[in-house]
Amino acid sequence: MKDILRYLTTFKFWKELFIMTIGMMIAAAAVYYFMIPSKLVLGSISGLSIVVSNLLGMAGITVKVSVVVMAINAILLIMAWILIGKEFGAKTVYTAMILGPLLEFWEKVLPYEKLIEPGMNSVMGEPLLDLLCFVLVVSISQTILFHINASTGGLDILAKIVNKYLHFDIGVSVTVAGAIICCTAFTINPFRMVVTGLVGTWMNGLAIDYFTASINKRKRVCIISKDYERLRKYIIETLNRGCSLYEVKGGYSQDVNVEIQALLTQEEFSNLMNLIRNEKIQAFITAGNVSEIYGLWNNEKHHKRIKGS
Repeated sequence: MKDILRYLTTFKFWKELFIMTIGMMIAAAAVYYFMIPSKLVLGSISGLSIVVSNLLGMAGITVKVSVVVMAINAILLIMAWILIGKEFGAKTVYTAMILGPLLEFWEKVLPYEKLIEPGMNSVMGEPLLDLLCFVLVVSISQTILFHINASTGGLDILAKIVNKYLHFDIGVSVTVAGAIICCTAFTINPFRMVVTGLVGTWMNGLAIDYFTASINKRKRVCIISKDYERLRKYIIETLNRGCSLYEVKGGYSQDVNVEIQALLTQEEFSNLMNLIRNEKIQAFITAGNVSEIYGLWNNEKHHKRIKGS
């Protein structure tokens, strides 16, 4: 209990609470302004609940869609707690709880009816434009939440499970989970609506991968220089990053040199390049983007270094 109370007073807790709230405000805006007016049907828990409710109705069992939504979300939250972790589960419970109130918030602040022009049946007036806007906005929200180990709930929980255990990219995981749910709609919906949902789900996955790569982007830098020791000290002591040293032999000159390899943030890479440029260090440099890093990587720029005795 003391550990929980201590965590509630940390800066990390309040920062992530703020980020989750902003992320869910963006998601709620996407649902309220683009999904609800145009009645978009995408791969989601709401869509799956409609299918389940209709199938139960065909079997003579009447169950409201809202009840099915609550039941499926409850099962998914338990799965998130067990399969992904307590932190992810707790954060997703919070985001799932505030979605409804945030939809009402947008309704009071700016009802979508005021944005719909005469003769149109949605905010953008075209189903495709509504779909594009919804996918773009909701993907930004999902990316923000995935980045801090949270989600909007529902489909995102399934995507996170696929991502963790099958090691797919998070965008591909969203597409796979959403496509499976979309295909269940063949039992109750016209072919055109199901295909629209599949296209929207695919676009959602692509957008998430793009935004995730942008947020997580790091630079893999390779430097060959006679002043490698100076650069090594700068990377370790000033940038507080690790690096690797390799002995390399030039194919043309046959000279033996030392190559430094390091993974840096964009800001750190810029600082390193400024040093090389300002100090006129002779070096051969290559750099490429890396979107995912696993293992011993510290996200804190000024982390403490462990010094050997």
